[in-house]
Amino acid sequence: MRLLALVLTVSVGVAAAQEPAKRNPFRDGSGSGTPETPAATPAAKPDPVKNAPRVLRAAEAGVGKFVADVAFTDLAGKSGKLSDLKAAKLTVVAFTNTTCPLCKKYAPSLARIEKEYAAKGVAFLFVNPTATDKPDGSAFAGRYAHDTDGKLTAALGATSTTEVVVLDAARTVVYRGAIDDQYGLGYALDAPRNRYLVAALDEALAGKPPAIVATTAPGCALDADAARTPAVALTYHARIERIVQANCVECHRTGGVGPFSLDTYDDVVANKGAIKKVVENGTMPPWFAASAKTTHSPFANDRSLTDADKKDLLAFLGGDLKKGDPADAPLPRKYESGWLIGKPDATFQLPKPVAVKAEGVMGYQHIKVETDFEEDRWVQALEVQPTAREVTHHVLVFATAKGARLGAEAAGFFAVYVPGNNSLVYPDGYAKKLPKGATLHFQMHYTPNGKATTDQTKLGLIFAKQAPRHEVHVAGIANHSFQIPPGEGNHRVEAKIPVPFDAKVLALFPHAHLRGKAAKYELKTPDGKTSTILDVPHYDFNWQLQYRFADPVTAPRGSSLIYTAWYDNSDKNPANPDPKKTVRWGPQTYEEMHLGYVEFVLDRK
Repeated sequence: MRLLALVLTVSVGVAAAQEPAKRNPFRDGSGSGTPETPAATPAAKPDPVKNAPRVLRAAEAGVGKFVADVAFTDLAGKSGKLSDLKAAKLTVVAFTNTTCPLCKKYAPSLARIEKEYAAKGVAFLFVNPTATDKPDGSAFAGRYAHDTDGKLTAALGATSTTEVVVLDAARTVVYRGAIDDQYGLGYALDAPRNRYLVAALDEALAGKPPAIVATTAPGCALDADAARTPAVALTYHARIERIVQANCVECHRTGGVGPFSLDTYDDVVANKGAIKKVVENGTMPPWFAASAKTTHSPFANDRSLTDADKKDLLAFLGGDLKKGDPADAPLPRKYESGWLIGKPDATFQLPKPVAVKAEGVMGYQHIKVETDFEEDRWVQALEVQPTAREVTHHVLVFATAKGARLGAEAAGFFAVYVPGNNSLVYPDGYAKKLPKGATLHFQMHYTPNGKATTDQTKLGLIFAKQAPRHEVHVAGIANHSFQIPPGEGNHRVEAKIPVPFDAKVLALFPHAHLRGKAAKYELKTPDGKTSTILDVPHYDFNWQLQYRFADPVTAPRGSSLIYTAWYDNSDKNPANPDPKKTVRWGPQTYEEMHLGYVEFVLDRK
């Protein structure tokens, strides 16, 4: 199985041809970013007859938002508000009725989940959003409200009669979507493949953000009346703190890699000018893929601000900066032991500190770390954590079986650290194999910053509880033979690889150095059709991001994956080390790479 990743790289030397310089189709003459085609990455279109849950981007689904304290009356005639449930660790608001066929099918499993998790401190509120329905709450133990005026439905933004919304004790949405994927429009399974609600509850109760925070929920569609949606005050505690928490504090926090903290109201106000500038020009939060001309972003980890969040954040920063009611504040985020993935099951560290000098350039450091596992391990989450992040430009970790030699860099990495991307958590059923007795090869790239220091990077791993349905592989699309002429401001380089089996592409990782300008991945299928699956019109060497698909892209056997990048070797590029030099492949930043990584699994139908 591990040879499959290598198969994809065998033909690179033959298929990767040197291309003449051509106009970058993603930029007009002024560099303003005019796409050649109107659509970027096409989102998968749901089958109009058979419709299963689809993973959604958190911000688009309202995950992280504050829900107003809506009043309701339950079937027993008792009045209440959402805040009545604040003593619970979590609250599940489950939409259901007695007429939708899928609601009927999900009633037994929803009742079982309620019974199991009520004992764990989870409250349940069942909401019937259909005004003409004849509600029957006998299947459930929790409170049941008939939302005849549509206020609960509007406040929670429900889109389907089978949707569930999980709130924390501060009424912040932590999960929205389907119960599981056992039933959908036009199909039924004997058992679910993915138990979305249960997984979200387990992870949230453990103090972790759910791996999947939002999905669609196939059922009878709802059209909430926006006019009935209660307004949330544009204050720090009710609105802005949640936006900053969801988009900024992962890096901008005490102990984070950001240059300043945004943990508090005072932090945000003190840095309002800097925040406003980077939000307006789109450099923060870091996300460089072209906007998709679709309802939902095709990327689950899309970090760009939604239009609503951007509008409200800028309005707050340019307004009266009201702090608001502290009771409306979100719960603080927890970062266990500094690890974003939580406490690792195993940790590997460089055997001794690496001395990083104060000035000049350091060549790559290649360091081996042995493991001692007597059997293969399946890794579901991993994180690379330098101890001196300020001088660690990137880390690539390769894993080889005991006694095996390390292959070419384009063969694919096991773990990676680059600014903005140092941890990865796979959903249930997906994992990478770490062979028994494996050797970990750390490729360390340090960039001196004026102060001598030392680094002793660590790799943390969390193991899957069982062998996965899908083994994750990484392959590289590389061109080692390019030459970028001196002064050339828009040089195009291309490489491609064949797909010798049915595969699902999970994520893409474009990589270049200081002259990198733009990048594009295309999929050419056996029928001759070519589609762009990722374009990055403004590549930034300082933020080498992964682009992870919400729905894996199908790459049928006989397809080709094409990776194209453009390079600016002119004196107009302020980061260019030497515009008078012909640039070739090389590991140092003053050299270049044409390397597009692809993470994939075999499509086991």
